[in-house]
Amino acid sequence: MATSTHTPPRHVISRAVVTMRAQVADLAHASVWSMDRDETAATLTSLARLKASITELELRVAAHADETQVGESSGATSTAVWWANATNQTRRDAIRQMHLATALSAGHEPVRVALAAGDLVVEQAQVIVRAVEQLPADLDTGLVEQAERHLVAEAAHHDAKTLRILGRRLFEVIAPEEADEREAKLLDREEAEAAASLRLTMAEDGHGRVHGRFTLDALTGAMLRKALLAIAAPKHQATQGPLGERRPGPKRMGRAFAELIQRYPVDHLPNTGGLNATVVVTMTLETLEGRLQAAQLDTGEHLSPGLARRLACEAGIIPAVLGGPCEVLDVGRKTRFHTTPMRIAMALRDQGCTAVGCDWPPGLCHAHHDHPWSKGGDTSAKAGRLLCPKHHTRAHDPSFTKTRHPDGKVSFTRRI
Repeated sequence: MATSTHTPPRHVISRAVVTMRAQVADLAHASVWSMDRDETAATLTSLARLKASITELELRVAAHADETQVGESSGATSTAVWWANATNQTRRDAIRQMHLATALSAGHEPVRVALAAGDLVVEQAQVIVRAVEQLPADLDTGLVEQAERHLVAEAAHHDAKTLRILGRRLFEVIAPEEADEREAKLLDREEAEAAASLRLTMAEDGHGRVHGRFTLDALTGAMLRKALLAIAAPKHQATQGPLGERRPGPKRMGRAFAELIQRYPVDHLPNTGGLNATVVVTMTLETLEGRLQAAQLDTGEHLSPGLARRLACEAGIIPAVLGGPCEVLDVGRKTRFHTTPMRIAMALRDQGCTAVGCDWPPGLCHAHHDHPWSKGGDTSAKAGRLLCPKHHTRAHDPSFTKTRHPDGKVSFTRRI
């Protein structure tokens, strides 16, 4: 990164930046070994908030740099390009940050204030701005601000990935009577565009390998992911040892992809109408009957009503219709292990491991009895929960205590 040779700063922000850099430089060789666990956790959290505050300041200055056309004298095609060259960032990162800087300077005050206070991280700010900008241009400004403040408040409880999903449902907050119809139309359009954008390219490199890229629609992508996880996942047994089983990485997923292709039944090619992965589609009875209301995959993606109804008739799809007849989910003491319908119900309810802070998906979790079966507990979806291998091990480890929370989550604390 180039070093500035300008005259001593006069502006209060410029002077503060110089001071902060000097203070941080003084900490470059400070040892952290004497920090206890609680202080380390608090400091790490504070650093994340400080980083967000500094980022907001950086974006504010970047927006001003764009307004004053910094870099024009050097012949840069844009301020973002000059910024990238001056700081050795990639142009892609600089352009993305400049877009957010411009957006925050032109509006989005709730996002800017929250970022400056350290209540957002930059990824959350980007998601919120993008979601608000996708609202109809003729929408009342009061409703737009209400939607933005809603997402900022939700950011205290959700990461950027979940905020992106909530951003698609903003109309449920600002205009609930129009939410289902609007989402249905949006999903119809996105699915049509996704179907038209399907792509697959493959090329041999001359060294025994084939490289490729593909673009799939959300449904097909979800099916492929579940099929690969089913092959790559570790055995669903309670693990021994403190670390538990590791989540499948790129290498294991690559091997699973190869196995999926190599072991695909030849007599099934070609096959019209068959689907080669089981996906649970959750829908209301109203959706099944033809009304405008979106359905949801157990992997989190939303589907248009039309596609959901078609999938309900296809092989390899399990339609979980809310408000309709269901399978038996409680077998009492007759069996120790949870049945397939129970696992499906638990996956739809828990959405993954129920340990606080864990993001393992349902397909990689174990079904756990809240009250041990060996001590008289029943086998049912209601009396069970999903836990990843690591947290399932802790649930049976006497050196940990388990605490249940009102939201259905559990946390583990090592006994002193």
